[in-house]
Amino acid sequence: MEETREIRVKRLRMRAWHRGIKEMDLILGGWSDAHLAEADDATLDAFEAVLAEADQDLYSWVSGQADPPPSIAPMLARIAEDFRTARL
Repeated sequence: MEETREIRVKRLRMRAWHRGIKEMDLILGGWSDAHLAEADDATLDAFEAVLAEADQDLYSWVSGQADPPPSIAPMLARIAEDFRTARL
Protein backbone atom coordinates (compact mmCIF):
# COMPACT_ATOMS: atom_id res chain seq x y z
CA MET A 1 0.00 0.00 0.00
CA GLU A 2 1.32 3.42 -0.95
CA GLU A 3 1.61 6.15 1.66
CA THR A 4 -0.78 9.08 1.19
CA ARG A 5 0.55 12.62 1.01
CA GLU A 6 -1.12 13.48 4.31
CA ILE A 7 0.53 10.57 6.10
CA ARG A 8 3.90 11.38 4.52
CA VAL A 9 3.76 14.99 5.69
CA LYS A 10 2.80 13.88 9.22
CA ARG A 11 5.63 11.34 9.25
CA LEU A 12 8.18 13.92 8.09
CA ARG A 13 6.99 16.42 10.72
CA MET A 14 7.32 13.80 13.43
CA ARG A 15 10.85 12.94 12.30
CA ALA A 16 11.75 16.64 12.12
CA TRP A 17 10.57 17.33 15.69
CA HIS A 18 12.08 14.21 17.28
CA ARG A 19 15.71 14.26 16.25
CA GLY A 20 17.81 13.82 19.37
CA ILE A 21 19.48 17.24 19.38
CA LYS A 22 17.14 19.99 20.54
CA GLU A 23 18.69 22.55 18.18
CA MET A 24 17.87 20.37 15.19
CA ASP A 25 14.36 19.77 16.53
CA LEU A 26 13.81 23.52 16.52
CA ILE A 27 15.41 24.14 13.13
CA LEU A 28 13.91 21.21 11.21
CA GLY A 29 10.64 21.06 13.13
CA GLY A 30 10.04 24.76 12.70
CA TRP A 31 10.76 24.57 8.98
CA SER A 32 8.49 21.55 8.59
CA ASP A 33 5.60 23.29 10.35
CA ALA A 34 5.97 26.35 8.15
CA HIS A 35 6.47 24.67 4.77
CA LEU A 36 5.58 20.99 4.45
CA ALA A 37 1.83 21.41 4.01
CA GLU A 38 2.36 23.37 0.78
CA ALA A 39 5.50 21.56 -0.38
CA ASP A 40 5.61 19.78 -3.71
CA ASP A 41 6.86 16.20 -4.04
CA ALA A 42 10.39 17.28 -4.96
CA THR A 43 10.62 19.38 -1.79
CA LEU A 44 9.30 16.51 0.31
CA ASP A 45 11.92 14.22 -1.26
CA ALA A 46 14.70 16.75 -0.55
CA PHE A 47 13.54 17.26 3.04
CA GLU A 48 13.40 13.52 3.59
CA ALA A 49 17.00 13.23 2.34
CA VAL A 50 18.02 15.89 4.88
CA LEU A 51 16.27 13.96 7.66
CA ALA A 52 18.32 10.87 6.79
CA GLU A 53 21.52 12.65 7.85
CA ALA A 54 23.06 12.64 11.35
CA ASP A 55 22.16 15.55 13.62
CA GLN A 56 25.77 16.52 14.31
CA ASP A 57 26.47 16.79 10.59
CA LEU A 58 23.24 18.70 9.94
CA TYR A 59 23.99 21.21 12.65
CA SER A 60 27.50 21.88 11.34
CA TRP A 61 26.13 22.33 7.81
CA VAL A 62 23.17 24.53 8.76
CA SER A 63 25.33 26.69 11.04
CA GLY A 64 27.93 27.18 8.30
CA GLN A 65 30.72 25.35 10.14
CA ALA A 66 31.13 22.88 7.28
CA ASP A 67 30.00 22.51 3.67
CA PRO A 68 27.12 20.08 3.10
CA PRO A 69 27.14 17.39 0.44
CA PRO A 70 26.01 18.81 -2.92
CA SER A 71 23.01 16.47 -3.02
CA ILE A 72 21.34 18.17 -0.03
CA ALA A 73 22.97 21.62 -0.15
CA PRO A 74 20.04 23.43 -1.83
CA MET A 75 17.52 22.13 0.73
CA LEU A 76 19.82 22.94 3.64
CA ALA A 77 20.31 26.45 2.28
CA ARG A 78 16.52 26.95 2.26
CA ILE A 79 16.20 25.64 5.81
CA ALA A 80 19.13 27.70 7.13
CA GLU A 81 17.92 30.90 5.46
CA ASP A 82 14.43 30.45 6.82
CA PHE A 83 15.77 29.82 10.32
CA ARG A 84 18.06 32.88 10.19
CA THR A 85 15.34 35.24 8.96
CA ALA A 86 12.80 33.91 11.45
CA ARG A 87 15.19 34.66 14.30
CA LEU A 88 16.09 38.23 13.31
